[in-house]
Amino acid sequence: MPSLSRISFSAPQDNSYLQNIPSLNKGLQLTLKSNVTFFVGENGSGKSTLLEGVAEQCGFNLRGGNRNHNLNTGHRFEGYESAIASHLNLSWSPRRVTEGFFMRAESFFNFASYIDELALEDNRILKAYGGRSLHNQSHGESFLSLFYNQFEAGIYILDEPEAALSPARVLAFMTVIHELEQSGRAQFLIATHSPILICYPGATIYQFDENGVRETGYQDTEHFSLTKSFLDNPALYLRHLMNE
Repeated sequence: MPSLSRISFSAPQDNSYLQNIPSLNKGLQLTLKSNVTFFVGENGSGKSTLLEGVAEQCGFNLRGGNRNHNLNTGHRFEGYESAIASHLNLSWSPRRVTEGFFMRAESFFNFASYIDELALEDNRILKAYGGRSLHNQSHGESFLSLFYNQFEAGIYILDEPEAALSPARVLAFMTVIHELEQSGRAQFLIATHSPILICYPGATIYQFDENGVRETGYQDTEHFSLTKSFLDNPALYLRHLMNE
C-alpha cells in the first residue's frame, strides 16, 4: 500500500515555542522503516507536537477524526491548528495516502460528542462505532469500538491510545494493529508511554529527548527498563520514594 516514508522538519529561526523543544529545535529527518512506528519520550518532549503536525499535513481533524470530520470548524475549535505543520515535509511512497484517522486521547470526549450530534440527524452513523453512542460505553470500550469499527485502510496517527485501556485491552489493540499492518492495508504512527505497546514486533521506535530524536530498541527505552525494574522489586522503589 502507499505509505508515509519520510518526515522532514526544518526548525523555524524565530522565538516560537518550537525553539524550546530540545528534540525538535535543530530540525529532524525521520525515515519510517516499517508499518508501525512509535514515538516515545517524557511529557513535553515533542512527540505529540510532531504527531499533530503530521496529522494536519494529512488533512485530518486535529481534535480527532478523519478528513470528513469537521471539528476544526465552529465556535468550539475555530482557529485551532498545529504550530509545526507548516514546517514539515512529508514524503510518500509511491503516492500520498488520503484515508486514515487521527486520534488523541485528551480530546476523545469531544469527538464522541461530535458523533452523537451527527447521530441526532442520522442514527445510522453509530453503526460505524459499534452500534451505540461512544458515551454509552466505558472509556476503554469506546476506544476499542473506534479501533475495531473505523480502522480499515490508510494511515492511523494515534496520540497515547493506551490512555483508557487496561493492559489486557492494550494486548487486544495490538491484535488490531497486527491484522491491518500485516495485510498491507494500514500504517500506524503512535505516540505512547506504554511499555507493552512498544514491544510490538518489527516496529520502529524513535526516542524524543534533549539530544534530539533517535531510533532505539524497546528494551533501551526508559518506559521498558523502569517498568521492568519496578515490577522486579517494587518495595525498593517504594522505600526510596517514601523515604523509609
